[in-house]
Amino acid sequence: MKSIAIYIDVPVATFRQSHAREYGKTYPYPPHSTVYGLLLSLIGEMNMQKHCGVQLAIAMLSQPETSKTLRTLHRFKFKQEDHLGNKRPDYQEILTYIRFIVWVKSGNDKTNPSLSKRLEQALLNPDSVNRWGVLYLGESDDLVNIIKLVSDEFSVKSRQWLIQDNNGWITLPYWVDHFGFKGTHWLRYRLEAIPCSSPPELAWTTIQD
Repeated sequence: MKSIAIYIDVPVATFRQSHAREYGKTYPYPPHSTVYGLLLSLIGEMNMQKHCGVQLAIAMLSQPETSKTLRTLHRFKFKQEDHLGNKRPDYQEILTYIRFIVWVKSGNDKTNPSLSKRLEQALLNPDSVNRWGVLYLGESDDLVNIIKLVSDEFSVKSRQWLIQDNNGWITLPYWVDHFGFKGTHWLRYRLEAIPCSSPPELAWTTIQD
């Protein structure tokens, strides 16, 4: 089954953990659910379920550095919108120097055209896409620096794959329920350097609700 590979470079991003409360802890790597949202935004698709069944595989080209920043946290504790009690300082983790390749293949995505075909068309012919706003990964100010199609022969010194592993130390969501946590689903991964140009079988994650 044909897949496409997309290179993504994001200078700064936060992938806020689903269980995080006051302290904004980030996932250490871009979650598949977040990357899926980015790909939908790229093609101007607003229906999150449109391409459920698609499969993604992620290979990290850098090891993101974690820092901590002090930000203003907005909450609606008081009805008066400008009430000072609705704002408070809090710490949030951020990642810097995020570079990775995501492979996309149809899997159980039966739509026509498939997500991979729509992405290929969007990157080869951007004027064909009807979308608005900036392209970001994570929060709305985490702007994408570079996004482009790459070939399987794309040369890098090291390619670290996110491999599914029930005993892995990395837990990432592949689907996020934005109206509550009951519908959010996670998988566990390990990061492993494997000398191959295309994704190993266990690197593929299916996006499904």
